[in-house]
Amino acid sequence: MLMQAERELVAEYGRRMSADRLSTGTSGNLSVYDPERGLMAISPSGMAYSAIRPEDVVVTDLNANIVEGERRPSSEWALHTEFYRRKPDARAVAHTHSVFCTTFAVLGLPLRAVHYVIGDAHTDEIPCAPYETYGTPELARAAAQTCGAGRAVLLANHGLVACGGSMEEAYGLACNLEFVAELQYRAMCIGTPNVLSREQMAQVLEKFRTYGQPR
Repeated sequence: MLMQAERELVAEYGRRMSADRLSTGTSGNLSVYDPERGLMAISPSGMAYSAIRPEDVVVTDLNANIVEGERRPSSEWALHTEFYRRKPDARAVAHTHSVFCTTFAVLGLPLRAVHYVIGDAHTDEIPCAPYETYGTPELARAAAQTCGAGRAVLLANHGLVACGGSMEEAYGLACNLEFVAELQYRAMCIGTPNVLSREQMAQVLEKFRTYGQPR
């Protein structure tokens, strides 16, 4: 099976995404990219994650031409390919509809540095892209342009997109940003959140460069 390891990851993390309530029903989508072959393994359209097997995951090129698989690829394939084209280090994309991130997307507000873990996105703020219809090239372009040099962006009235050097990184970032969004929401319910300054976050971002285990 072509890209078997990557297809297994998409199926596995799809189940996690559903269990962790980062998306409900068939919403959200995941992909893994192999730049050497120019191929992407992406979750199928409209299938419950509990039912997705590795062979249901679709292998396409960056123009959504199906290379292997019997299913239709996610309707948001362009969102994924746009990030791979614009971010050479990206190897996986997680698109979620998690409640707190999506709440700020509905408000059209960015996620702020209310907790230093936002630095996992290589930035101190997660911007919100303007609303575009789901599954369109316009949405993909707006998301990637608004994201800038960071690794995540909110989609107005829609959800979150996060990318990383692996599926583990992209999914972990989506989890961390949902944590930040919930903190920001809860703090705003009580008062005005204390937001870390650019200088404080610059120190965090520098420390993050050597955080964790070496590759």
